[in-house]
Parts: sequence; structure tokens; C-alpha cells
Amino acid sequence: MRLLAVIGALAVLAAIAAAVYFFGGYYNVAASQEDPGVVRWALTKVREASIERHAQDPAPTNLNDPQTVKAGARAFSTLGCVNCHGAPGTKWAKFSEGLHPDPPDLKDVVGETTPSQLFWVIKNGINMTGMPGFAAAGANDNEIWAVVAFLKKLPSVSEADYKAWTTSATPTQQQ
Repeated sequence: MRLLAVIGALAVLAAIAAAVYFFGGYYNVAASQEDPGVVRWALTKVREASIERHAQDPAPTNLNDPQTVKAGARAFSTLGCVNCHGAPGTKWAKFSEGLHPDPPDLKDVVGETTPSQLFWVIKNGINMTGMPGFAAAGANDNEIWAVVAFLKKLPSVSEADYKAWTTSATPTQQQ
């Protein structure tokens, strides 16, 4: 019984210490400051669990359709995804280097991410990462699924193909 009382007291003290640390302003929220390992671990686990739980929309059957992939490349370009994530032959915008956590290089993560998870993230965004929810920005589900189709093909998309698919999507400069 004494052991349980000691464990309970330690738990209360740990909770008080954590509250003082976070709510007392000791935790640095600057994007230029790395998170402590335990915070980074917790945020990663919470993000992964949330996406896995909420990403339930079934993928449409046309994700391998070449026209859908091309439409997804155009949407990826016009929605501004390139600014933070880059694209074949295109570097991300300099400001994205100031985001924390860093935006992932999508060709490195799409293989381990299901289409439903990609759709959910693009549609809803991820809180506290800079990743916006594109449904709130006006993208409809068909457009988001097209981006997912493009992302699933991204690791094998050449610079030439991406440029050909998106040339008409980039705004022309006025002379």
C-alpha cells in the first residue's frame, strides 16, 4: 500500500513539474529551437496515431490513371505544395527552411503512407506544423485525390515529366 502511495505522490509531483515547465514559459516555442527528445517523440506518436485513426476514406480506383496523376501534378503545383515540399527539378522555397518541424521530402515518405492517410493530411492539414488543410483553402475531394495519385507516383516521376505536366499550371509573367 505504501508503494502505491509513493508512486501516486511521484506521479503528482511529475505532473506539477511538467505544468510549471510548460505553462510557466520555460518550454521554448521558437521554431528555431529543437524540441526536447521526449516532446519530439510524443508529438510524432500523437500525429501518427491521429492520422491512422482518422484517415478512413477509401481511395478511388483511378489513382493509377495517367490523366489523374497528371492532374494531381498540376494541382500540386498550383496549390503551392512545391513551396514547402519541392518537386522533381524544383527546389522548395527558402522560407520553408524556417518551418518546424521541417516539411518532409515527400518522395521519401509516400511509400510508407497509405493513400487514405495522404488524403486526410492534405485535406485537413496537421496542427502546429505549417501544413494547411487544403479543403479549407478551397480544394475539393477530387482534386485532393488527384494530388494523392501524383504523390504515390512521385518517386518515379522524372523532371521532364513533371515540367511537361505542370507547364500550363504555372502562372505566366506579364511583360
